[in-house]
Amino acid sequence: MNPFDSLSSASRTACRLLIAAAAISLTTTGCSDRAPDQPELGRVSGTVTLDGIPLSGGSVYCKPEVGRPSIGTADKLGNYEAMYLIDEKGVKVGPNTVTVEWGIDESGPPIPPRYGTKSELTLDVKPGDNRFDIEMTSEEK
Repeated sequence: MNPFDSLSSASRTACRLLIAAAAISLTTTGCSDRAPDQPELGRVSGTVTLDGIPLSGGSVYCKPEVGRPSIGTADKLGNYEAMYLIDEKGVKVGPNTVTVEWGIDESGPPIPPRYGTKSELTLDVKPGDNRFDIEMTSEEK
């Protein structure tokens, strides 16, 4: 015996609509590649130089007030693009402290503390594209 046989025509129609809505909901939930707790991101890129020379291999960290930092590594021309995850470009929207450091396997001239360990660099990341060039100097302010 079909469980719908005892229901009125209107009730059967309502049940079918409810089942269809549930099926659609289940098939569309989770289709995004983005984690449900991932914050809004803005893309950040630029160049990093020290005394006018590209800082090849330097790492640029964008650290929000709360949440995970993003990192970009400068190429031979000093160009970088910050990554939030290994396969996700971007930086958390809002205020970020920016630091420049040498990567684990990289080295070069000393990075002045005002750009590194005691960074004075800040960036208010907006949705969309953000350009942030870092022109460091060895001289003290």
